[in-house]
Amino acid sequence: MTLPLMYRVRQNFDRPIIGDIPGEIQSQLSGIDIPSRIQPGQSVAITVGSRGIANIPEITRAVVDVVKQCGGVPVIIPAMGSHGGATAAGQQAMLATLGITEASTGAEIRSSMETVIVATTPQGIPVHFDRNAFECDHVIVMGRVKPHTMFVGEIESGLHKMMLIGLGKHAGALTYHRAIKNYSFETIIRAVAEIVLKRCRVLAGLAIVENAYDETALLQAVLPADFYECEKKLLQQANAWMPRLPFREIDLLIVDRIGKNISGTGMDTNVIGRKYSDHEATDRDSVRCTRIFVRGLTKETKGNASGIGLAEFTTRQVVEQIDPDITKVNCVTAGHPTAGMIPLVYENDQAAISDALLTIGMTPAAGPGIVQISDTLHLSELLVSQAFVGEDGSIPGLEILSGPEPLSFDEQGNLPDCAE
Repeated sequence: MTLPLMYRVRQNFDRPIIGDIPGEIQSQLSGIDIPSRIQPGQSVAITVGSRGIANIPEITRAVVDVVKQCGGVPVIIPAMGSHGGATAAGQQAMLATLGITEASTGAEIRSSMETVIVATTPQGIPVHFDRNAFECDHVIVMGRVKPHTMFVGEIESGLHKMMLIGLGKHAGALTYHRAIKNYSFETIIRAVAEIVLKRCRVLAGLAIVENAYDETALLQAVLPADFYECEKKLLQQANAWMPRLPFREIDLLIVDRIGKNISGTGMDTNVIGRKYSDHEATDRDSVRCTRIFVRGLTKETKGNASGIGLAEFTTRQVVEQIDPDITKVNCVTAGHPTAGMIPLVYENDQAAISDALLTIGMTPAAGPGIVQISDTLHLSELLVSQAFVGEDGSIPGLEILSGPEPLSFDEQGNLPDCAE
């Protein structure tokens, strides 16, 4: 098959952004009267997850500083379920890759996989909570609010998920993901969160919402009684701001890199259109990618290739980067074993793309619709094939930056990254 010519394009999204992050956090926490709730000498656990949240070192340091101003003793708790290989050292190392250390934040980091079972829900689900956090006088729950990659509800990823999966550690994450086979996501979240908020001394939440450019767009401090209603509204806003692919139908999506710092499933299923089924779009997905080719893993994912199983094609170079044990732990804990399955493996990009295009069905006269992206977090600049160009030479809704040019393979038969 003759490969199509490609255009470099830009799509423009709304770009709200917070310029003064420490000032906004000070204002938000003061606005719900946090200073009066922390007594001198009291310990305050501050949760930090494993996702690649923009400005997370600065956000964490700002919360630490507020706690210190109140006379409290801040303690950073890695709140990331089974990530980092489900070990205390692995989770502390993951924080370091995000730029969060005791030196950079000015706070002690207490990393442990040990939990306390604080109660049992009416459904018989034991509620796990990080022991270090449980032993603190207060807990501030920090988390990014966004659509979940697997579950659908009035709330999805955010403060509630941090209380359940993050602070539940490996034991809690495994328990709740198993329970999802028997009860709805909404039922589990409501039941577990009610117990955590009553028994685990949650002082406040700090909800983070990002814009489509992976930038901090909104910070909101929340009192425990308002977690649910606030998170419902913030999820709607996060959904409106999230980046998206510019086309409904795509024959082949080429993804330069996947990783846990990009999405829980390595590549965001809200973007690629495989939220409800691993290898095809459903009526509820907004995008249909017939085939997906993954070219690499992020450095930050540390070999965790959860989500590779959503693709049909990859290369030997990618497979050699995979840590099978870390990937296995994460996929089993999440109750999503197919996320770790290995796609068809090729020696180079050229061979993978050639075979992928043989499986897309009848090719239209305009040629196959190919899109290459850096990852599912960064979608402002991408490469698209000539099939998307209109008769007038334009691509509706997109700014053409350069092209058309052929797909450029090096001597090893591999593409340059989209960002290059």
